[in-house]
Amino acid sequence: MASVLVNVPKTAKRGEVIEIKTLIAHPMETGFRAGPNGRLIPRDIITRFTCVYDGAEVFGLTLTPAIAANPFIAFTTVATQSGTLVFRWTGDNGFSVEESASISVE
Repeated sequence: MASVLVNVPKTAKRGEVIEIKTLIAHPMETGFRAGPNGRLIPRDIITRFTCVYDGAEVFGLTLTPAIAANPFIAFTTVATQSGTLVFRWTGDNGFSVEESASISVE
């Protein structure tokens, strides 16, 4: 299981723009780099990241081999109501990680 850090404000005012930051530990091997034995290291990347806020996708990103290892993703959304944000990373070789965080909207 990959190590994930998610930074979501615990509280916000209704209508406030909030910044969300995520970091996931992943090697993001492109499939173009040679290993110590001279053979290509197989491709292993995260291909998709999504954030769902109370059932609606508020942010989505398609990643490519050009993304660095341990991708840091930051984005903003509007705090509409108290609820849960669900973050999902999917990729090659069946890779899938999900994390969630709650926010209280006043």
